[in-house]
Amino acid sequence: MRTTSLKIEEKTMENKVTFYEETNFKNTEIGEIPADWEVVKLGGLIVDEMNGDWGKGEKESLDFTKCFVLRGTDFQKAAKGDFEEVPVRFLKDSSLSKRWLQDGDILVEISGGGEKQPTGRVLLAKRNWLEKIHCPVVFSNFVKRIRISDSVCFPEYFYLYWKLLYQNKKTSFYERRTTGIRNFKYKDFVENESIPLPPLEEQKAIAYVLSTVQEAREKTEKVIEATKELKKSLMKHLFTYGPVSLEEASRISLKETEIGEIPADWEVVKLEQVGEVVTGNTPSKAKKEYWINGTIDFVKPPDLRNSCITTASEKISEHAVHVARLVPSGSVLVSCIGNIGRVGYSLKKTAFNQQINAIVPNDTINSIYLFFVLQTQAEQIEKLKAVTTIPIVNKSKFMQVLIPLPPLPVQKRIAEILQTVDEKIQAEEKKKQALDSLFNSMLHMLMSGKLRVKFQTSEEGTSD
Repeated sequence: MRTTSLKIEEKTMENKVTFYEETNFKNTEIGEIPADWEVVKLGGLIVDEMNGDWGKGEKESLDFTKCFVLRGTDFQKAAKGDFEEVPVRFLKDSSLSKRWLQDGDILVEISGGGEKQPTGRVLLAKRNWLEKIHCPVVFSNFVKRIRISDSVCFPEYFYLYWKLLYQNKKTSFYERRTTGIRNFKYKDFVENESIPLPPLEEQKAIAYVLSTVQEAREKTEKVIEATKELKKSLMKHLFTYGPVSLEEASRISLKETEIGEIPADWEVVKLEQVGEVVTGNTPSKAKKEYWINGTIDFVKPPDLRNSCITTASEKISEHAVHVARLVPSGSVLVSCIGNIGRVGYSLKKTAFNQQINAIVPNDTINSIYLFFVLQTQAEQIEKLKAVTTIPIVNKSKFMQVLIPLPPLPVQKRIAEILQTVDEKIQAEEKKKQALDSLFNSMLHMLMSGKLRVKFQTSEEGTSD
């Protein structure tokens, strides 16, 4: 049997793992699994359950202690150790002693959820973030805590398999709604749903591999966040002083303008001075020939993400060209209804709807510079909106938006600097997407036993 060794970065030598393909399967109620695995009900592995306590808003007596109280809505950030938005409440000590989270505890959201976020999601309490929190962590009355028999099932493996069931929408079958609140039929779920159970050491190896991929993803997310913060700081500097160092900035002569301080040799101009402003439209949906076999991007506000427009959620056909409003590549599109101020840069001929104004730049401005400078003017654009049910900035007002205009060589240099930062962000976002795909693929393959994994001992080598 062919095996491969995978040494995962930043893990100890003892945690080197070997993957191999399984060939001996048996049929079970959940499908084919390796012959040496078992199938058990989820509930058969749960040894302790506890409902949550929302606590009090203030300390009512000496036997109350300040705690972080986790809700389902906090699960995603808490998993990364981010407790900034987790409510702080006070629990009676007798309640706290039963609900204080420990490493390996699993939380289940039993009420709440939403249309795009059903109940039944889970969170694994992990030592690496529990030890960093300055006060006890407990859970709200819409959450249940469970503990697993760790002599037969590794808690992180149990948690990951539950996540797989959630991703596959198995939990959605156990959700009911009453008076607008979604409730998870937890008891029915754990009594009816089964889990494949590999040997305990293999469960740990599976959890190790998946957590390693997840850690890599989280590190990539942090790089993206840090680079976006760098971009914000750079933009503030570049559009105030120009493409100069911090030391040189102190020697730049500035002037006060309607949009803040800018170098003395720059101008302040209106958008109508640097290009043609075009408001989009929507070709008739009743004419199917406009929308069938579409090849031309039809951009709507959700497609604008302060980045280049690589694709759009809808496309129109060549039959719609004579009725649509199109702009060439190098145009800058801005959302002016609803979520005002989102910007996109067109890489090709593009159509767009009436919620967007586009600027087709003239030869006084570098198109990429315009794309970046408009990202800094969202607040100015927002202030121009009409007070209606849906906020709107009409074309005539949009044309009056002010921007700083340096000489063309300076525009080009600013654009190049910010493009480099954007390319770094895009590269990291692609890496994150690849890690997401890897995690989901590995989750399915390892949990089904199609791909087996074991920790490699120091005596084992790599076989070819």
